[in-house]
Amino acid sequence: MSQKRRISKKLIVVCIMALTLLQTTYYAQSVMGYEQETERNDMIIKTNSSSELEEDSQVAPLPENAKGPAIPMDKGYLVEEIGDGIYAVMDGIFTTMFLTTGKGVIAVDAPQSLGEKYLNAIKEVTDEPIKYLIYTHAHKDHIGAASLFPDDVEIFAHEETAKILEKRQDPNRPIPTKPFKGSQKKLKLGNKELLLDYMGDNHQRGNIFIYVPDQKVLMAVDIIFPGWVPFRYLALSEDIPGYIEAHAKIMEYDFDTLVAGHVTRLGTREDVQTQIDYMNDVQKNAENALKTTDLNAIGQNVGFENPWHLMDVYYDEMIKSCNDATVPKWIDKLGGADIYTDTHCSKIIDSLRLD
Repeated sequence: MSQKRRISKKLIVVCIMALTLLQTTYYAQSVMGYEQETERNDMIIKTNSSSELEEDSQVAPLPENAKGPAIPMDKGYLVEEIGDGIYAVMDGIFTTMFLTTGKGVIAVDAPQSLGEKYLNAIKEVTDEPIKYLIYTHAHKDHIGAASLFPDDVEIFAHEETAKILEKRQDPNRPIPTKPFKGSQKKLKLGNKELLLDYMGDNHQRGNIFIYVPDQKVLMAVDIIFPGWVPFRYLALSEDIPGYIEAHAKIMEYDFDTLVAGHVTRLGTREDVQTQIDYMNDVQKNAENALKTTDLNAIGQNVGFENPWHLMDVYYDEMIKSCNDATVPKWIDKLGGADIYTDTHCSKIIDSLRLD
C-alpha cells in the first residue's frame, strides 16, 4: 500500500511539472505572439503614417520669390531696418513695424504670434518709451497681444475698428483711446509724420493703410501677400469687391517698401502688380466657370431630389474648372498657388453670384 502511494505521489509530481511546462510554453508563445503582433501593428501604423505624411507633403516646391530671410531660431523673430528709424519685425508668417521718433516709439499692431517678442525687438533697437500703438484693424491675430503694451500707451484706430472692439470686449485687445473718423488722420510724434488712411471696406471694416511719405513706406495688412497667393478664401476677407479694389488703391501710393502683415518678407510695387495679375486670372477663370458649368446637366446626372447635393456638385465643378485653369500658370511664380487657389476660386464665384 505504501509503495502504491509513493508511485501516486511521483505521478502527481510529474503531472504538475508537465502542466507547469505547458503553461510556461503557452505563456512564452503568447508573449512572443503579442510582441510579433505589436511589431506588425507598429509596422502598419508606421507605414500608414509614412503614407499619410508622404501624401500630405505632395506640395509644389517654393518659388525663390516666396522665400524670405532666415529667422534666428534662438529669438523667434527678425528685426530689419527699412528706413531712417523704421523697423520691420518678422517671424516667418507675420510682419509688422515700429518707428523711433526721438520722442518715443510708434508701434503698429501687436501680433499674437510675436507677443513679448515684439517688445523685445523694440528694446533691441531703442530705449525710447512706447508712446503710440496703431491698430490696422480689429482681428485678433494682428492685435491680440496689445494688452502687453504699457497701460499709458495711446491707441489709434479707425472708429469702425473701435466699434468692433467695443462689441468684443476682449481684454487682450484694449479699446482704442484715440479713434478717428473719416478717411484720413495725420499723426505726428517727434521727427516722424504718418498718414492713417481709411480707403473703405476691404479685408475688414475699419482696416486702414499707414503711410510714411518721406520714407516711402506703406503698411497695408491682409491684402497683398508678397511672393505668395493670399491666405485661404482671399484672407477670409469680409468684402470681396472692396478687397479687390484695395489692390489698385495700394498702387496709388508712392512707396518702395510694403509691410503687408504676412508672410516671409517685405513687399515691393512689383509684388502688388504680381498679385493684381494673379487675381485677374482667378476672376477671369471664375467667370468662365460660371458661364460654362451647366447646372441642369449636372441635375440630370445626380438628380434634383436633394438640392444641397446638386449645388455642392455644381460648385465643385466650377471651382475645379477655375482652379485647373489658374494653377499651372502660377505654381512656379507664387508660393501656395497649389494649396489655396481653389479657395480663392470659391470665394470669387460666390462674389460673382451674390455681389
